[in-house]
Amino acid sequence: MTPDQEFLTDSDINRAVVRIAHEILERNRGADNLVLLGIPRRGVPLAKRIAAAMSGIEGREVPAGALDVGMYRDDLRLRPTVALHPTVIPGGDITGKTVVLVDDVLFSGRTTRAAMDALSGAGRPRAVQLAVLVDRGHRDLPIRADYVGKNLPTSRDDDVQVTLTETDGTDAVRLVRAGGN
Repeated sequence: MTPDQEFLTDSDINRAVVRIAHEILERNRGADNLVLLGIPRRGVPLAKRIAAAMSGIEGREVPAGALDVGMYRDDLRLRPTVALHPTVIPGGDITGKTVVLVDDVLFSGRTTRAAMDALSGAGRPRAVQLAVLVDRGHRDLPIRADYVGKNLPTSRDDDVQVTLTETDGTDAVRLVRAGGN
């Protein structure tokens, strides 16, 4: 295996998005009372893509928004200051709805925990589910994704790099092995 390897191409990512959309609709028996909330940065365009795929399947709009988790992270003192992203809750409230959190990579589970904390300010959802493009393992918290585009076994020191057209100009998932490029 090369130190730097592309695991998902643009067509692989598209297939994963469509599959995740179908799985969400199947598990929830349609799109009634569903809201997708992407976790910035790359979770937001992924949530919009999944919602668009679901809308095409259902024949009606499926709402997608964004949930900033920056102030809810448990590592604020350990990381450089980052700009906050806007939280956009479609319809302004999530009370009684099933919220599907969407992120690009699930690693330690800490970002997902922060997202669940951030949800408390937006209402009381009926249920919370998690969709990720890549699950790389190595959880620090007991968090598991409900919908996964690709399970990618990694070393804790490896780097999974997701690029999306909306944020980076191209769609790809690369694995950079520790000590590699």
